[in-house]
Amino acid sequence: ARPPATAAGRAEAVRQVKAEAVRQVKEAWQAKDITALVGLLDPAAVMTADGGGVAGAALHPVEGGARIAQYMIAIADRAPGLELLERSVNGTPGLVARRAGVVLTVAAFDIHDGHVTRIWAVRNPEKLRPWAEGG
Repeated sequence: ARPPATAAGRAEAVRQVKAEAVRQVKEAWQAKDITALVGLLDPAAVMTADGGGVAGAALHPVEGGARIAQYMIAIADRAPGLELLERSVNGTPGLVARRAGVVLTVAAFDIHDGHVTRIWAVRNPEKLRPWAEGG
């Protein structure tokens, strides 16, 4: 297939690749499929969480695809009923996690060659306020 000829077409193609990667992460996370998560995460991926000292979050970045996958599965195990929604986060595909209608986390992703290289997870309730209505 020929690459899109316009900048807008190329940008949309990149957005679609990112959206598909985020969708696959969401599905693997919901299924608690650690093997699939490890395959979607770059081996050198880094996840940084911001709880603002108020919400529970990893105090230090979680490094490595396998460790991030384990962390994500642990979250799923501790948070039954967690709903993951595909949303635009900072203008790119991301995820909003909520339980009982309350937004708990907004996650942004960097994707390179179809693999997640970086996850930023915001859990600070002050920063999540704008997401409370439309999350």
